Amino acid sequence: MKDASSLAPRPTFAWRLRSRALPLGARTYIAGVLNVTPDSFSDGGNYLAPAQAVEHAHRMLDAGADILDIGGESTRPGDREPVSAQQEIDRVLPVIETLRAQRPDVILSIDTYKAQTAQAAIEAGAEIVNDVSGFLWDAEMAATCARLQCGVVLMHARGRMSEWRSLPPLAAHEVLPMIERALRERVQQALAAGVAREHIVVDPGLGFGKNFEENYPVLAGLSSLHTLGYPLLVGASRKSFLLRTAADCIQDHPDRRAEAALHTTLAAHTAAILAGAHLLRVHDVAAARQAASVADAIRAAADAQRD
Repeated sequence: MKDASSLAPRPTFAWRLRSRALPLGARTYIAGVLNVTPDSFSDGGNYLAPAQAVEHAHRMLDAGADILDIGGESTRPGDREPVSAQQEIDRVLPVIETLRAQRPDVILSIDTYKAQTAQAAIEAGAEIVNDVSGFLWDAEMAATCARLQCGVVLMHARGRMSEWRSLPPLAAHEVLPMIERALRERVQQALAAGVAREHIVVDPGLGFGKNFEENYPVLAGLSSLHTLGYPLLVGASRKSFLLRTAADCIQDHPDRRAEAALHTTLAAHTAAILAGAHLLRVHDVAAARQAASVADAIRAAADAQRD
């Protein structure tokens, strides 16, 4: 029978973490965001206290999170005083240590671009280093992750946080080739430093140096990034470019902003899964889990048509 599906198969991988492997491809994995910061763009200050952070972590796990991605420094756009590695460690380590004690099987990721923070977090029980700079902002990070033999997420960021609002615009046709070239370079740096290829996931970095409409070519052409040969993580959750697109729907109802942030995020999540994303980084775990179950069912139906 002729293949009636327009969805390409999602590649399968065994993603090696520090102490286990995750089989990626059959379903979408959900990484819940835990910001242990005073100034995150979405929930700054809500979970700065370790007890509040741990409580929220349990809620996300109970809602279906496969991974918790814990960060101690905001990466929202703008020029501000950088957080030192020690400050970052002081924020995240109590949370990591408590969660590992309370739920020994939990899979924790540390969201950092600092090698010192990464090492402390992995030694405390985290399994993954999620580096928004793709190993660019700390010369020691690649070698540190290679030595720790942890999972790594290499994300594409165009410039630094302080530069994002002043970067020259990109044409739609320039966005994906730029990301693909940069991610190939980041992967090669990681491999050269000794990171094993089965430890690597890549992330196109929605919103990280891509302004508003520049993010849509990434979602539209996400499947082309499978040529890199690595699992794909997508972080679209509560991104400002989504709300900007929906501005006409909420301009007379500003009280609906939070609702719109969720609804537009779920649309982006679904598009990413249908394009072959293996993991999503999300704030609203229960809603993302539900949307992913439907998108995964669509993918399964497409696979069945090919059999």
